[in-house]
Amino acid sequence: MGIFQRWCTCIVLVALVLALVSSVAALSPQDTPQLPLDRGFQQMYNLEFPAAHATFRSYQQTYPADPMGYVSNAAAYLFSEFDRLHILESDLFIDDKKFDGRRKLTPDPALKAEFEKELAKSDELVAKILAKKQDDKNALFSQIMANGLRGDYAALIEKRNLASLSYMKTSRAIAQKLLAIDPTCYDAYLAIGVENYLLGINPAPVRWILRMTGAETDKEEGLRRLRLTADKGRYLAPFARLLLAVAALRDKDRQEARTLLAGLAKEFPGNQLYVTELARIQ
Repeated sequence: MGIFQRWCTCIVLVALVLALVSSVAALSPQDTPQLPLDRGFQQMYNLEFPAAHATFRSYQQTYPADPMGYVSNAAAYLFSEFDRLHILESDLFIDDKKFDGRRKLTPDPALKAEFEKELAKSDELVAKILAKKQDDKNALFSQIMANGLRGDYAALIEKRNLASLSYMKTSRAIAQKLLAIDPTCYDAYLAIGVENYLLGINPAPVRWILRMTGAETDKEEGLRRLRLTADKGRYLAPFARLLLAVAALRDKDRQEARTLLAGLAKEFPGNQLYVTELARIQ
């Protein structure tokens, strides 16, 4: 695999997890009303997409000035497309050759239109909020979400790796700003863990080139950050565990992967992805 091709593979993997990171707010309960959003994301993770959309639209009506309602609904549209196209399967991300050879998919144009409409509304609200308060955590996280989701759509559905890279860089910069404001947002450490781990699994020459671009490529540091989110994260702990399961599979540690996937399957019984992945390695 060429250096550029391998780099693009890692970039897209980062974008994937950033979308997962972006799928829930890493904010404390006092920052924004959480219960309706929690319910919507739980429905989304259980693949109950019509119910998730209904919950997020109800939230939009109750809190029309909160960009989280719109970007969250966009996440539900994206995940429903991922589910329809069978994108989030571990063997795609464990087997580099299979990932590189993945085909360009045919998106649902109506769903994409709804996806973009929700993101545009979120962008509009974020701009208004940040014009008045540049360090607003809710607006910053909504901005991270929008860029992560767009990067995911570009990479995993449209196979536009370079466009995804641009979105990823923007998301990372905003995430660093958010962590500087509130370093106790344990969920936000997932983004740091993802970058270090996924770029850190490259050969040494590739890691050197990536570091020259300002990337972080320490695999062990990445795993430490992921475990921190898995242990202390409020919303992103399940996704930290999912990525740790993928890391375990790449390292041939099937027992660790089984333990992590079994916990996820129990927590989200409506999502057969975890059950399928668990059966794959039994």
